[in-house]
Parts: sequence; structure tokens; C-alpha cells
Amino acid sequence: MSIINKLAPLGLAAAVVFSAVGARAADPITLGAVEILTGPANKYGIAIQNGFNLALDEVNKAGGVLGRPLAIAYEDSAGNKDQAINAVRNLIGSKNVPLILGPTISNEMFAAGPVANQRKVPIVGTSTTANGITAIGPYVFRTSLPEADVIPVTLKAARDKLGVKKVAVMYANDDAFSKSGYDVMKATLEKLGMQTLTTETFGTKDTDFSAQMTKVKALNPDAILISALVEPASGVILAKKALGVPASVRVIGGNGLNSPKLGEIAGDAADGVIVGSPWFIGKKDPINEKFVADYRAKYKSDPDQFAAQAYDTLFIVAEAIKAAGAPDSEKIKDALVKVKHKGVLGDFSFTPDRDPADTSGVAVLEMKGGKFGLLP
Repeated sequence: MSIINKLAPLGLAAAVVFSAVGARAADPITLGAVEILTGPANKYGIAIQNGFNLALDEVNKAGGVLGRPLAIAYEDSAGNKDQAINAVRNLIGSKNVPLILGPTISNEMFAAGPVANQRKVPIVGTSTTANGITAIGPYVFRTSLPEADVIPVTLKAARDKLGVKKVAVMYANDDAFSKSGYDVMKATLEKLGMQTLTTETFGTKDTDFSAQMTKVKALNPDAILISALVEPASGVILAKKALGVPASVRVIGGNGLNSPKLGEIAGDAADGVIVGSPWFIGKKDPINEKFVADYRAKYKSDPDQFAAQAYDTLFIVAEAIKAAGAPDSEKIKDALVKVKHKGVLGDFSFTPDRDPADTSGVAVLEMKGGKFGLLP
């Protein structure tokens, strides 16, 4: 056998190895995502998934990250804490993802965040606004403004623009997000010198709010504050109308009410509802206008705050992976805190505690005809 013939198999082997390496280099970098895709609270999770996927299209169209396409492996938590924990375990243990997006609500993050933190995999919440989220550990991030930054702006606007002085407060006492929002409301009311006439509680799965609303009506408040997810909040608002509480008694909501689903469920009973938001669909900015147009073209509906936050978050994560130089969890964690991104929510960066650094962009919105617009 000639030396050429002897080397031929080696050359073939080398070609196969090169081909395999090339194929591996083109394999997607797969992130995990835990969102509520089924069940009553899937209004949030579906919007978030849409935001991620819209940004994913753009990232991959521009060449992906580190020369590889980006992909997302979704797990449905269905709003269940145990399911969220199992989803995080599966994404880390079976799919070996370097980073997890989500979960959707604070209750889930308090349950599943410690799992990711223990396994040293960064987990980034886009809609987890309760106090104490990032205190879970150094691998827990969030891109959503905490309720503690949004509610005070909302209540101050209600006092100064609408003359709200005395209020009734209602909140879901079986949900960490809702309870945290209530705590912020209580502290803010005291700070602003606004009077609380009564505090009423309910469960996230309750459907009858007549007893609480009858008591509230008799006290004649200027406004009713609600801290809850959109489903029970819509029930409270429908009860308000059914029991004849005047439309002049405004409803002021926490982050859970900032969803188009509020208008879809509560109809015209939701007219006049006020919420604070770090994002507004009508924001006059080329980046935001492109996002809204692209979202409408892809999904045939308007985006909401949750879609906008998810959209920005995927770009932030992509930038961190690029800066890390590899889909390595530890390197991504270190890179995330250094990312500076200009997106639909404006200029974004993390504080050293892994919360959003800029809290100046809160807008106060009012619902009319099923849509939110800026409060005049």
C-alpha cells in the first residue's frame, strides 16, 4: 500500500471530525423558559412567550449568538409552584440549559428560584415583581420593575390628579405577588397621607366578592385599591358594577391588572381602572414603534407590558451570552450584571442586586374601551 493510500483513511477521519465539529458549532444554544402556558393565568405566560419568540426571530435573523442560532425550550408551569420546580429541574438536569427565563409569577420564583440558584444556573424573571425576589440568591435576576417602584407613582398620581384621599383596599391573601403588592400599597398610603377605610381579603380562586364589595360601598371611598392577578381582579371589578358602586369610585390596581385581558373579562366595568406601568404601547420611540408593529404583524393582536418586558429580556440575555464568550452559566451570570441595553422599555441595566437600575420610566395608565392610555 502506498503512503497516500495509508493516509487516505486518516484524511477521511479528519474530514469526518471536522464535519462533526462544524455541525456542533452550528447547533443551537438552547435556553430554558418556565411560563404559565395553560390555566387561568396563562394571559401573562402567552404574552411573555410571544415576546420571547419575536425577539428570538430577530436575534437569529441577525446571525444568532457566537455564530450559533438561539433556541428556547419551554416548560409549562400552569401557575403551579411544584410544576415550576420540576420544570426548572428538568431544564437543568435533562436539557442542560445554561440559563432559564421565568417563571411567570412571584409565587413560582420563590419556589423554583432556589433550585436554579443551588445549581448555579442564572434564572431571569421578566414579570416577578414581589419584594424579595433577587434576595433568593446571586443567580436570580429580574428585568421587571418591582411593585415597590411602580405603586407609589400610581398612588401619587391618583392623589394629585384625581383628588383621591380615602380608599378601600382589597387583595388576594393566598398569593405572594398580591400580598407583596398590598404591603407596598399600605406603606405608600401612609406615606402619602391617604386614609384607608377598610382592608378586605379574598382568594385567587374566589368568584363571589359581594360581601366585601357591599361593605366597601357603604364606606363611600374615593377609590378601591386592588392587588391581585387579572382573573380575580376582574371578578372584583364586575362585583363593583353589579352592586352599584358609582363609576366615579376609581379602581387603582397593581401590576396584575396591567393586561388587556382585564378589559376582555370585565368589559366596560373596567373603564376608569388606573395602573402604573414601565411600558406604554403608545410610547413615541422608534424602537417601541417597530416592536408594536412587528408584534401586531406576527400575532394579530396588541402587545402588553409582559410581552414588552420579555422582548427586551431576550436581547439582554443574548448580549450577556455574547459577552461571556460561551454558553457557560457562570460566565453568563457575571456578564449579565454588566449588560447595558436600549430597548422598548428604554435604557436598561442591572443594579448590583440584579434588579432593574432605572426606575424613572413609570407611566400611569387608564383603561377606556378595553385599552390602556395615558392618564390625562
